[in-house]
Amino acid sequence: MLLNRYITAEIIKPMFLGMALLIIVFTGYSLGVKLTQAAEGEVPLSIVARLIGLNSIIAMEVLLPTALYLSIIATLSRLYRDSEMIAMQATGFGEFRIIRSITLLSLLVAVVVGIISLYARPWAYRESYQIEAEARAEFDIRRIEPGRFTELQGSKYVLFARGVDQEHGRLKEVFLQSDKDGKIQVTWAREALLPPVSVGEQRSFVFHDGYSYVLDQQGSQDTTLKFGELVVPIPDVTKDVSYRRKAEPTASLAESRAAKDIAEYQWRTSTPLATLVLALVAVPLSRSSPRQSRYYSFVVAILVYVGLFILTSAARSWVADGRIPAFPGLWWVYALPLLLFVALTGLPALKRRMG
Repeated sequence: MLLNRYITAEIIKPMFLGMALLIIVFTGYSLGVKLTQAAEGEVPLSIVARLIGLNSIIAMEVLLPTALYLSIIATLSRLYRDSEMIAMQATGFGEFRIIRSITLLSLLVAVVVGIISLYARPWAYRESYQIEAEARAEFDIRRIEPGRFTELQGSKYVLFARGVDQEHGRLKEVFLQSDKDGKIQVTWAREALLPPVSVGEQRSFVFHDGYSYVLDQQGSQDTTLKFGELVVPIPDVTKDVSYRRKAEPTASLAESRAAKDIAEYQWRTSTPLATLVLALVAVPLSRSSPRQSRYYSFVVAILVYVGLFILTSAARSWVADGRIPAFPGLWWVYALPLLLFVALTGLPALKRRMG
């Protein structure tokens, strides 16, 4: 029991450190992308932190198994290099007992990964899609650059402002062209306001001191209007009702017979198995001699990890495209590392018995 706790503790410490490093790297990358989008006016700066947090939850289903896998490689490789493994084996604590200890830890991690993949990940995608949709629906004055034409709602509106006061939401010397009942409406004003609204409320420009021209494309009913204040409503952006399977509840995907839904469902349900399989195959891959390079095990482990990731991604695409039926679906991919695990653990034992 003492050695079991020792092995588990030695694996958990680098696992948490690895998780922290992976999250920092991922967060840094996401922060760079979102800040660029915010600077370009694609998303408000106020929602960047929420989107990064949600993206981190989504990434946890991959980062957590990866951290466990690498921590097992790092810990066991060190024990082999420091000859601690030889001392354990001399006391009867062989590789199969190490596998049992790691299996118990891996099962706990697999349960957490399963909860993330089945429930937290689709929830995070739903929240992320909703936040981004609300950001697109809400007109942001920061998207307007002074002296440049800005297209709104798929070029239905063209806006130009010589001056932009972002703090007070005011535009100076404003030009707006829009379609109105098949006619072109051109509005010019010395000043315009863009009152903030909540999602779902009617949005509008409030122009002050200007002229509005309604041009009949047939050229027979043009009108001119001079105004002190003019309110030009902007129709709401069409609500995004597109089907997003990544955000669908797992129970809904389980009932679907669409190939892409099946691929997404099998991906979610296979992540706990992937966590366990990676942990098991990491044990024999960690073997090394005291004089062997400390990087040898990592190189081999990374090659195995990358190969499994590429093969899983390819199989997921094949299932989604209908090239592979629902059975075997993704499941056959995990038979390969299991066969590798059996070969690496069984053959040395068989050789010892035959010798």
